[in-house]
Amino acid sequence: MKLTILAAGKIKEQYYSDAVKEYSKRLSRYASLSIEEVMDEPTPEKAGASQKARILDKEGERFLKILARYPGAYVIALAIDGKMFDSVSFSSHLSDLNVRGNSHLIFVIGGSLGLSAQVLDKADEKISFSRMTFPHQLMRVILLEQIYRAQRIGRGEPYHK
Repeated sequence: MKLTILAAGKIKEQYYSDAVKEYSKRLSRYASLSIEEVMDEPTPEKAGASQKARILDKEGERFLKILARYPGAYVIALAIDGKMFDSVSFSSHLSDLNVRGNSHLIFVIGGSLGLSAQVLDKADEKISFSRMTFPHQLMRVILLEQIYRAQRIGRGEPYHK
């Protein structure tokens, strides 16, 4: 299976970078992983609705440009209103996608404002890890950990509950 994490912005904190490297290394036993980043737009503290819409559109154009390079990939947008899974059902879901011929999964993580409507429309599905909001840099770590956990569960290997 090929996995791509497509994320807004660069990771700035070393501890997040270290965690991403660790889970990327662990995942390499199970899948081919690549991480691509698009430049995130700075969001002023008191940005109005129209300014936020322009920011989402700019970031969305960058996401769509990269997604266009991967025709046939199955696109999963991380969105607060997406479908929620527990770890076992997430593992089953990823396995089912693979069995149905989706050999390349792209997970899209938006910036501080989320994802544009165009990117959400392009996605094959939306998933959520919580109704809470997480920093997009931390979300990358959470996603990688959950994919790693899903791979171990799917193979009947031990994992921490």
